[in-house]
Amino acid sequence: MAAWCSGDSSSKPIFVGIYGAVLGGFAVSALFFLLSSFSSLSAPPLPLPTTATTTTIAVTANLSRPTPTQPETMYNRPIWKPPPRGSWMPSPRAFRLTREMVAARARDGAIVVTFGNYAFLDFILTWVRHLTDLGVDNLLVGAMDTKLLRELYLRGVPAFDMGSRMATEDAGWGSPTFHKMGREKVLLINALLPFGYELLMCDTDMVWLKNPLPYLARYPDADLLTSSDQVIPTVTDDSLENWREVSGAFNIGIFHWRPTEPAKRLAKEWKDLVLSDDKLWDQNAFNDLIRKNFGNPVEGQGDLVYSYDGKLKLGVLPASIFCSGHTYFVQGMYKQLHLEPYAVHTTFQYAGTEGKRHRLREAMLFFDQPSYYDSSGGFLSFKPSIPKSLLLDGAHNVESHFALVNYQLKQIRTALAIASLLKRTLVMPPLWCRLDRMWFGHPGVMEGTLTRQPFLCPMDHVFEVHVMLKDLPKEEFGPPIDFREYSFLDNPSLPKEVKESLLEVQLCDDRSSGCSSINETNKHRPLLLPRNSTEEKAVETKFRNRVKRYVGLWCCVELREIGHIYYDMYWDEKPGWKPHPPETREQDHPPWS
Repeated sequence: MAAWCSGDSSSKPIFVGIYGAVLGGFAVSALFFLLSSFSSLSAPPLPLPTTATTTTIAVTANLSRPTPTQPETMYNRPIWKPPPRGSWMPSPRAFRLTREMVAARARDGAIVVTFGNYAFLDFILTWVRHLTDLGVDNLLVGAMDTKLLRELYLRGVPAFDMGSRMATEDAGWGSPTFHKMGREKVLLINALLPFGYELLMCDTDMVWLKNPLPYLARYPDADLLTSSDQVIPTVTDDSLENWREVSGAFNIGIFHWRPTEPAKRLAKEWKDLVLSDDKLWDQNAFNDLIRKNFGNPVEGQGDLVYSYDGKLKLGVLPASIFCSGHTYFVQGMYKQLHLEPYAVHTTFQYAGTEGKRHRLREAMLFFDQPSYYDSSGGFLSFKPSIPKSLLLDGAHNVESHFALVNYQLKQIRTALAIASLLKRTLVMPPLWCRLDRMWFGHPGVMEGTLTRQPFLCPMDHVFEVHVMLKDLPKEEFGPPIDFREYSFLDNPSLPKEVKESLLEVQLCDDRSSGCSSINETNKHRPLLLPRNSTEEKAVETKFRNRVKRYVGLWCCVELREIGHIYYDMYWDEKPGWKPHPPETREQDHPPWS
């Protein structure tokens, strides 16, 4: 089988063999091959600087520039401007966090800070890029390892050394390293507040969509403004949440500190608490402290509440516009309330860091390097076909949800098989769900939320994105199958040449006239591929071993000890298959294990 075709290969034959068992009942109207090999095209404008010698990206006019009386230094250099070619890396002492460093970057008494290790370099660059696109340059990035520090310096991103000496790998949620990162955040806040600047502290797995500083300035009396995990709106405009109705935890991924005495006291007690127990989650400790003395409204400012020691004035940022992963990706709360979002934090999601990255890519909010838009074998996309009845008819329940998702899984399974055989990168289709996913029992959609049914659900609601990206042994699982998010072809960073280099493909009955696997490619008519070709049994077995692990579980049926239900990529091969949760612990395992 020829697994490659390019834009100038209109005269080359293509021989295609497709797994018969996989293709049975295929209900896709058309496939599209993106023929051009990106490596033969001119590169698009770089979304991010790649090295110290890369041409500097144009920046907005109000980014930091030294005044005539202020020489340019590594502290006040315009963001994205790399150091001079041939210059030496400054000594480690130059990267220590100091009052002078913060003063050089602060604007109007405020500084925006994030931190991380090298594993989150692409998240950090995306975070910085969004802010600089918004004209916000009063930012600093804390580097937890020297490898990240060097990369940021060479790319012209203002960074400081946190002295963490942390490993460069990803820290999984709940791991000892994860808790160490949390303690480092608390220590950093305590180090910054004495400098006297307002501090907007952010996690790296969030992005800014609108300059937040004018919004925060609307509440000058607040000692602390925090985001939350609230999923039910308490207000319908852009005012702070009604703190009396907030039931979700306060989320420390986005919060704004003023250098007041109550805020400093809270920061110090928080530090002492997390340092006393290395298993204590920093966010739980924060919530416990905030709730110690909570509930008295600030006189004349009902949107602020006294908390912590009864003197700290707290405001809760609206989850409709300072969005969580649920209010943004699932509910689309800001759209339904006709508001403009300021931020999105990739909480309420699955599949770890890979899932967070994929969600931002689905929303076209992640800035990838040009190589992401390249594929040596080209891309493959397809138009899914979903009957209206599966989307809209009947009650929204477990049975109708699985009927809808399973129908799509069957089509995606086929597309994965074709992509694997042709060594193409599959552009995933949009995925529709009837029921939400949580980590606890719920009625399908949480009461009070604005989630519509059906809704376009994140890929990690159904697929194990991190498993799909894992380097599985080829001897057992066959070759990897590369994939992209459903919005990939609409991304402005995708080169125009790739977008326009399309070949339509249709599946046909191999016994019908004109259906042949040796069709010549012709952009003016569809390429016909036989529906029921066969392939070596060993190859198919490896493919099945791989894609069985691609799907996860739905969670969860209410009032059940074991309430989750596993998705099954080959559900249609099991007569009488029903979406029921496991009855016993012995039955509680994925269908492939």
